Formats: sequence, C-alpha cells, structure tokens
Amino acid sequence: MLRHGPRNLITDVDGILVGNAADERLRSGVSVVLCEQPAVASVDVRGGAPGTRETDLLDPSCRVDRVDAICLSGGSAFGLSSADGVMRWLRDRGRGVAIADIVVPIVPAAILFDLLNGGDKQWDWPPYRELGFAAADQAARDFGLGNEGAGLGAKAGNLKGGLGSASAVDPVTGLQVGALVAVNARGYTTMGDMPQFWAWALEQGREFGGLPPPARGLGLAIPHDRADLTHDPADAVRSDPRANTTIAVVATNARLDKASAKRLAVMAQDGLVRAIRPVHTPQDGDTVFAIATGHHDLGDDALALAELGTLAADCLARAVARGVFHAKTLGAASSWRDRFGR
Repeated sequence: MLRHGPRNLITDVDGILVGNAADERLRSGVSVVLCEQPAVASVDVRGGAPGTRETDLLDPSCRVDRVDAICLSGGSAFGLSSADGVMRWLRDRGRGVAIADIVVPIVPAAILFDLLNGGDKQWDWPPYRELGFAAADQAARDFGLGNEGAGLGAKAGNLKGGLGSASAVDPVTGLQVGALVAVNARGYTTMGDMPQFWAWALEQGREFGGLPPPARGLGLAIPHDRADLTHDPADAVRSDPRANTTIAVVATNARLDKASAKRLAVMAQDGLVRAIRPVHTPQDGDTVFAIATGHHDLGDDALALAELGTLAADCLARAVARGVFHAKTLGAASSWRDRFGR
C-alpha cells in the first residue's frame, strides 16, 4: 500500500488546488477543485437522487474532454449556481474553451442536500454564486477538513458529516492519487454503536483516530428504525430520507484519456462502498468525478489502470472517514469526537 503524501490531501496531486467558502449563518458552503491547467475528466453517478451540472459533457462520447474546475456545493439544486461564480472567476483570468473571441470555462458541479440543518435558508437569491467565486479565489495547496466548504452543513448517518481528503503517492515512480469528498450520507460511516469507522482497515497512521480493531461481533448492527439517524429527537426533521448525498472528486497525475477517466471514477465509487453503509441508495445522489492532470505516464502495463482505480477507491474511503473525524458539532448534529468522547 502506498503511503499518503506530505499533506495527505488531494492537492498532493500535481496541478490540483482546492478552495472553500462557507456561511455559518446559512450552515452551507462550496468547495472547488481547481485545475492549474485544463485536465481530462469524467464522472460516475450511482445515487438515485443526484443533482448535477455538465455531467453529460463528461461522457467519453462527448467532444470536450478537459475541465477547468469541479464544484461541490451544499444547497441542493440551489447550489448548482455555485458553478456560475467559479466560471466568472475563471473567465476573469482568461480560462476556458476558446470559441472565436469568447472563452467558456468548463465547470461541472454536484450538490448535496443541507436545507434542513437549521441554517437560515430564507434568501431572496441563492448565495451560492458568490460562494463559488469566493471558494475559487481561495484555491490553494493547503485547506481545512470537517466543517469546511461543502462539508459545513453536512450530516453522515447519526453523526456530523464534513469535508474529507486523503492521498497516496509512490516516491519511486512518481504516481500520485488523491480524493476530496463532502460526506452527507444517508448511511453510517462508523460500525454501529462503536467509534471505529467502516474504513478502519485502510487507515494510515492515526489519520482518523488510530483506534484498535473493533471487538468481534459487538455493536456492528445498524439501527433498523428509519427515524433513528441522530438519537436526538430535536433533530428529527433532518432524518427525512431524501436529505442526503455524498459527492466527491478523485484526482491523479496519470495521463489518461476520457474513457480511462470514466473507469477511474467507476472504480473509485468502491471507496464509498467501503466507508459508508448503506450507500448508493434511492435517496442519495452519490456522484464521483475523476480528474487526470497528465503529468505521469503509466506506460504499457495492462494492469496500471486497475491498480490506479484501487488506489483511488482506498483514498476515497479514507477521505470519507477523515471528513467525519474532523467535523465539529453543529446544531443538533453531534460530531464523532463529541459522540464518542475522543
């Protein structure tokens, strides 16, 4: 297993920056994955209730094969306007597809549902365009996890969700893989009533607590009560089964075509399977984008793409756990640390 990079963030991948912007009053925010140069990208959507923008463009059969940025936003369908702000930021800098004397930035986006988390959502106009612009303007190598960007208002089963990231790098070959995720899942990220994450076996170091192995057979059952998402009656409104979705980006410095980027996104979805139970439900809009910056040649190894997809899935599973591990209690949504006293 490859070790994580110096930041243990998706920005350990050459050519990738991340910016976050959030509004505490709204309890919502936006995260932007900014490509320093246009990058090959594709997407895989598995949830039954997705909210997306420009995903058809990422089909390998479609003409445009590179993106300038990818936007992850709270706000449900209102949050899709966050991409407008990112496009404005990019256009101001001359970034995008040139058509005659017009430049059109390419910014696919996906959203999660955080409208019932107690924040003030009684806006005249949705604030996500401005949040998208601000997030793009903050894009950098280093960024926070947990209650940041699109993860601010997120929940994950019975815990506060959040923004997570992880990486894996090979110092010998130079291969780099990373993941960014906003965890707002219907399912659980921990093993029943125990503090261990479902992604426990993939942990590197103490990146999400360094807990001992879970006791065999103890506390692994997931509550059967559909309303029991928080153990807090005051937060019952948030247990609406439609109020979910985990959205993510995996990135690599490998040189891939669009079809291979699609396969990378498909395989990366397995990271959600390893970290969230259940996942890809009819009420979730689970979506994973894949970006390839093209700085590293995989060569002629027929198994290289399969190995790359496995690494991406592992990174995404670790990122899910890190997003919940670093989250802080917000309103009635209890954090992992407060719930388990760690």
